[in-house]
Amino acid sequence: MKINFPVKNIFTYILLLIALLVTFWFISFFEVFSIIFKGMKVNNFGLMILYKLLNDFWTSFFIGLILLPFFLLFNAFIKKHWILFFQILFSVIIIIQFSLVKYSLTTLLNLGADLLGYSFNDITLTVSSSESMSLVYFVPFMLAISVFFILNKVFSKLISERSIIAGSLISILVFGGLKLVISESSESIYQNKLSYLISDVYKFQKEKNEINSYNLAERNDYPFLKPYIKSNDVLSPFFNVEDKKPNIVIIIVEGLGAEFVGENTYSGFTPYLDSLISESLYWENFVSTSGRTFGVLPSLLASLPYGENGFMELPKLPSHISLMSILKSNGYTTSFFTGDPSSFDRKINFLEYNGIDNVIDEEKFGGDFVKTSENSGGFSWGYPDAEIFRKALSVMDANKQPRLDIIMTLTNHEPFDFPSKEVYKVKVDSILNVKNISNELKTEIKSYQDIFASILYSDASIKGFIDEFKKRPEFENTVFVITGDHRLIPITQKDKLCRFHVPFYIYSPLLKKAERFKSISSHWDVTPSLLSFLTNNYQLNKLDEVAWMSQGLDTAKQFRNIHEIPLMRYKGNINDYIYKDYLFSDGELFKINENFGTYKVIEKDLVIKVAESLKEFKKLNIYTTSNNRIFPDSLNIYMNPAIEFSTEELSIINELTEGLTFDQSFNLARETAFKKDYKKARLICDYILNEYPNYADARILKGRTLAWEGKYDEAEFELLNVIKRTPYYYDCYLAIMDLYWWSKKDEKGIEMAQKAFENDIIHEEISFKLAKAYQRMNNSKNAIKIMDSLLVIYPENKDFLTFKQTLQ
Repeated sequence: MKINFPVKNIFTYILLLIALLVTFWFISFFEVFSIIFKGMKVNNFGLMILYKLLNDFWTSFFIGLILLPFFLLFNAFIKKHWILFFQILFSVIIIIQFSLVKYSLTTLLNLGADLLGYSFNDITLTVSSSESMSLVYFVPFMLAISVFFILNKVFSKLISERSIIAGSLISILVFGGLKLVISESSESIYQNKLSYLISDVYKFQKEKNEINSYNLAERNDYPFLKPYIKSNDVLSPFFNVEDKKPNIVIIIVEGLGAEFVGENTYSGFTPYLDSLISESLYWENFVSTSGRTFGVLPSLLASLPYGENGFMELPKLPSHISLMSILKSNGYTTSFFTGDPSSFDRKINFLEYNGIDNVIDEEKFGGDFVKTSENSGGFSWGYPDAEIFRKALSVMDANKQPRLDIIMTLTNHEPFDFPSKEVYKVKVDSILNVKNISNELKTEIKSYQDIFASILYSDASIKGFIDEFKKRPEFENTVFVITGDHRLIPITQKDKLCRFHVPFYIYSPLLKKAERFKSISSHWDVTPSLLSFLTNNYQLNKLDEVAWMSQGLDTAKQFRNIHEIPLMRYKGNINDYIYKDYLFSDGELFKINENFGTYKVIEKDLVIKVAESLKEFKKLNIYTTSNNRIFPDSLNIYMNPAIEFSTEELSIINELTEGLTFDQSFNLARETAFKKDYKKARLICDYILNEYPNYADARILKGRTLAWEGKYDEAEFELLNVIKRTPYYYDCYLAIMDLYWWSKKDEKGIEMAQKAFENDIIHEEISFKLAKAYQRMNNSKNAIKIMDSLLVIYPENKDFLTFKQTLQ
């Protein structure tokens, strides 16, 4: 068969690519000017533009090469509508490029392989917190696509075929030469966003395949397991030891980087935390092990490896022990407080595995507490810091001691909204007016006024909490641990280490004196040191073996590093590594100085050594987390594993839920229950609850099906569990009141209705069920009173009218 097509189509194809390239340049100009408009520092405007234009050219060039076979196939066999196809395809590419630029402007990071570590729901939630979705939001996207179509039309009329050939050859020679000469143009900040995404995902998958190719299947050892005695007790010399076990309060401050504390670059905006330095054990060169919040709980509370995309993202958590599980087994009441959904980042799965006693999250605050205002898109992360601390104080029981209380703050995160925001913004101006800093730094801080106001608010919230705690009888026997989860993202970072540099305090009336340490330690070191201190000084059950990722905090006062610390910048990326006084990052080596700044060095032999060491860690990280080889099940008396499914059950689950979201799976479970296949409905519910333990409707349905089968005790257990998790959700009260009606436990039904009313839950069905319970207990007076009030609001309700007649 003879295949031919007009040569003119090739030039049309090239014109489309040129329009795509110039649109990329348009988007790059938008990005650079947005950076400047935000007040972010641009060292050399001209070079930044040049490097971006250069990288956009080569991205467009390679897109053209990759799509060339499709162009040839279209013209050989389909011919019609090929131009429309490529116009649509290039429009999609432009939308993706512009979206990646918007993401970068918000996070100051290029989106890469970290995309693979987040669920669609997590991405939606994160974007919603940073951006207010409206028609206006999408105008720039439409503008970028319009630019592409306008350019394509203009170029088709103005550019001749001869000009295309000459211009293409000259451009390839010029841009090719520049690319070879200017190595700095390859740095991530200058790269085309789409190119970076594709190359980073490719590198991630390549490395993953390389690590998986090692013969790890034959191993059955526990490489991190070590005798407990190797965990040194470095904290005892600093404490006055009392008879009673001390309470531990851990405060994890969202976005609190060390740059905002003490005498560092952005000092002055944490006056209370600054004052605590002189009253605490303070590590000034301390690092978080991850660049986002997802990594802080496993590292800080259990000194765990990362897994592929973060420990809490592992589908089935490997056997491990933690500060929570060990202290709980030694008589501690353990509680976790946060103002957002505990399901985000799968926090609840990790906490429940470790047997946490109480989880107080967004669902448990109640009407006395005020959420952060919603943005124009209707999104709110949850409760601001002062409300989180107020809630914690309201439920901490002084009689239940000793306690471990873990508090995660929220406000230092996009969209940086909080109560009395304008007041704190004025305070930012007041601080700048008296600070002796450069005009350049003042301008930068003013451009981020919302963020610095947020830091002031968080600092004041911590002060308010500790000041109130000082009034409690248990204060004198409490140890406070304060740290940041990572350095907040939207303010430009001075180097690659800055993202991980966070403050670390141990503050307590039990301290003999305050001390400052310049040695490097990390979140991995906290649990080993706290447990060594508590075990050696109080009557805690002795540990024989542990699997910590580190030996504990270093209390040397001079600058040094005795740890090797791989860092997970984002989910799926372990390309940063602290080794001695060096930072190895993305194949480059940086020296760390005493002020925790970095500068690039060329030491080829050391680069090879450190790269090999990091690769060995990555192998062990994957091996231990994917093969349950962190801590032996046989030694783990602390674990509270998730629901285990048999092979047959997994087969049924996979068959029923294939291609369904969890919400769709719940709808299927409900339909299955209505068909009276209760066992299968509960299996689907368990599948949902294994991933989302706080999925209230699934747990309610499971409880209802048990009640329908007459298994009242099992049903009561499930439904009480729902109320504990979501005490302000009306449907869990309706379900358990039905259960008590069927099981003829009307007194309990009345108690549940009263509990609902105490939680300000007003629902006509709860009142109706309460009236029926009173009637069956021969308390017609209360039943009539309730029905009269209901009929005032619902005078036409037939069920209410009929029941009222039976009370006459």
